[in-house]
Amino acid sequence: MRLLIGFDLLDRQIVDRDGVPVGKVDDVELSEDARTLTALLTGQSALGGRFGGVLGRWITAAAGGAEPRRIPYDLVAKVDSAVHLAIKRELLAPPALEKWLDDHLIGRIPGADNAES
Repeated sequence: MRLLIGFDLLDRQIVDRDGVPVGKVDDVELSEDARTLTALLTGQSALGGRFGGVLGRWITAAAGGAEPRRIPYDLVAKVDSAVHLAIKRELLAPPALEKWLDDHLIGRIPGADNAES
């Protein structure tokens, strides 16, 4: 299937196999020869790179050096008005900011480790 990255992917909502939102496509990763789409990238650092200039640097800096969330393209089941994944959201690595908040803030709240999901 042939896709136009800027038209078919960028800024599209990503949903898991149950329709639960995962994020938006902020950028993509291509193979070294730039012929194959290898991953979808989400997060501020990926988005900042698309803007460039002062605004892009500011958006990237606000991410605190966090790497973008990388979703391998082979997990994509279909692309229409959204990007549908073939797996549940819980099987993906958490976004860097979410993990940092959990490790440094939420996880330090007394009783947080006993909370049910």
